[in-house]
Amino acid sequence: MRSRERDFITIEDERGIEKQYAIEALFDMRNQTYALLQSNEEVLLMRIEDEKGEQYLVGLTDPEERDSILDAYQIAVEATPADGEFS
Repeated sequence: MRSRERDFITIEDERGIEKQYAIEALFDMRNQTYALLQSNEEVLLMRIEDEKGEQYLVGLTDPEERDSILDAYQIAVEATPADGEFS
């Protein structure tokens, strides 16, 4: 059994505290790019914005937007299950 290699990102919260997250998925939906991030304590869904060639993460403030994106992501994952390579 092989373990899946992960990319990590460090995010600083509004209090200046840095946390490290594994990048679980990057995907496009509704002409936007999203990142699904996970730490030991939480899972975040963030939108990736691009400005003048620089990318940055933006938190989703609308619960309906977040829920609809997560629902669509879950449907896509279930429709194309992993081939077992990383199980």
